[in-house]
Amino acid sequence: MKHKIALIPGDGIGKEVVPEGVRVLEAAGRKFGFEFEWTDFDWNCELYAKTGRMMPEDGLDQLKPYDGIFLGAVGYPGVPDHISLWGLLIPIRRSFHQYVNVRPARLLPGTKGPLANRGPADIDMVIVRENNEGEYSTIGGRMYDDMPEGMALQVNVFTKKGVDRVMKYAFELAMKRRKKVTSATKSNGIVYTLPFWDERFAEVKKGYPDVTTDQYHIDILAAHFVQHPDWFDVVVGSNLFADILSDLSAAVAGSIGIAPAANINPERDYPSMFEPVHGSAPDIAGKSLANPIAQIWTGAMMLEHLGHQDAADAIVRAIEKVVAEGSAVTRDLGGKASTQEAGRAVEAAL
Repeated sequence: MKHKIALIPGDGIGKEVVPEGVRVLEAAGRKFGFEFEWTDFDWNCELYAKTGRMMPEDGLDQLKPYDGIFLGAVGYPGVPDHISLWGLLIPIRRSFHQYVNVRPARLLPGTKGPLANRGPADIDMVIVRENNEGEYSTIGGRMYDDMPEGMALQVNVFTKKGVDRVMKYAFELAMKRRKKVTSATKSNGIVYTLPFWDERFAEVKKGYPDVTTDQYHIDILAAHFVQHPDWFDVVVGSNLFADILSDLSAAVAGSIGIAPAANINPERDYPSMFEPVHGSAPDIAGKSLANPIAQIWTGAMMLEHLGHQDAADAIVRAIEKVVAEGSAVTRDLGGKASTQEAGRAVEAAL
């Protein structure tokens, strides 16, 4: 079996960690009997500086035939973040109906987390983020920019279809884990969209009587992530809330350098996209300091989506082994290994 994968290293450390992800995925293919056909796309901020576009006009058409998209990171100084994000990632997420963003956060054995008296048994959660609507809408505008009356308006969009489908995904995921779903809300202050979110959560959970549920306003939920991370299994939130919570959960789990993510089209009508949480980290780009584990783990999530659960599990076990041993980890985990040395260690463990 051969999988056609679009490879977008992107910017900054993406160019360093993606090759290590490919290295481990190739090793998994050799071990478990499948192959990859990689196609490299140089879509990034450098291309924008040259052409005024993050990807060609027909970029989405070019990506459609692929089985998956393996992306490193996007963004670099000199290009405003909203340009790089809305020029590449968001068009892919929306045009390909990747309406579920999945971000696991685990404190791995051997990792020293920032929370006192917390071990691996206490921190094992998955953030499920609504990925196509919510606060990240394009409804709005600006007026009178050069006048004292200057204003900006942006309208949040929550639809029954959009909210229900991401919540159902979260509940289905919880059924495979510890059967608990937490909803992130702020319905005490945001008077239309978040009460709507709460109503839909109450309705959707009726279909899952075996799943325990709770909900918290986003401010106290963030505090609970730090004080009581053991309370959480699957956490579902809107585009903005779950985006923030996933970075917080990664920090609670010891390092954003090990945090994987996937943008999923559950119906498989379009390719899904797999990218780590960490971003392009321009401050360490080109120095071989970046942790490749997030990219490698993201690759495991891609294999799971492609139907290779055994291979995905083997990669995660290899990551766990390398981190637990501690001799080939990067500086964010307290080690001295380079990006490439850490990648080779995971390959060898696999």
